Amino acid sequence: IWFLLLGGLGIAYGLDVWAGHDFPTVLALSIFGSWVSYIYSAPPLKLKQNGWAGNYALGCSYISLPWWCGQAIFGELDRPVYFILPILYSIAGLGIAIVNDFKSIEGDRELGLQSLPVAFGIDGAKWICAGSVTLTQLGVAAYLYSIGESTYAAILGGLLLPQIYFQATLLLPDPVANDVKYQASSQPFFVFGILATALCLGHHDFSA
Repeated sequence: IWFLLLGGLGIAYGLDVWAGHDFPTVLALSIFGSWVSYIYSAPPLKLKQNGWAGNYALGCSYISLPWWCGQAIFGELDRPVYFILPILYSIAGLGIAIVNDFKSIEGDRELGLQSLPVAFGIDGAKWICAGSVTLTQLGVAAYLYSIGESTYAAILGGLLLPQIYFQATLLLPDPVANDVKYQASSQPFFVFGILATALCLGHHDFSA
C-alpha cells in the first residue's frame, strides 16, 4: 500500500514538474484523493457508514478528481465552471454508486451501515438513483445551452435518452436483479456525456 501511495504521489509531482506548475496542483489533488480514500473506510469518519457521504465520496473520486487533474495538466483551473460541473457530475456519480448497494442491503443493515437502500428502502433509493443521474445531466445540458453550446447540449440530451430508457426498463422495475445489466447498459452513455461536456468546455471561448 505504501509503495502504491508514494509511487502515485511521486508520479503526481512529476506531472506538476512536466506541466511547469508553480504550485503542485496535481500533487495536492492526489493527496486530497488519498485522504478521501482513507476516511471512506477508516474511523472515526468512515464515510461509507452514511449513504450520502460515502456515495458522494465515490462519485467525487471517480469524476471530479480525475477531471481536475486533467484540467490542471492540460489547461488551467482558473474558472469556477471547472469546479462546479465536475461537482455536479459527482452527484450523478452518487446515484450510480447507489446501484452497487442494492444487493448488499441485508449485510449493510446488519453491519449498521446506513446505505441509501437501508435508509430509504429499495423503492426510495431507486428513485434517488434515477433522479440524481437524470436531473444532474439535464442541468449540465441546460448550462451548455445557456453559454451558446447548443450542439453539445443536444448531444448530452441525446446521450441521456437511452439512460432514461434503461432506468425505466431495468433499474426501476427491479434494481436488485438488474443492477449489473443496468450499469452495463446505461453507464457508457453517461461516460460519453462526461467526455462531451469536457470537450465542450475545452473548446469554448469564455472570453467571447
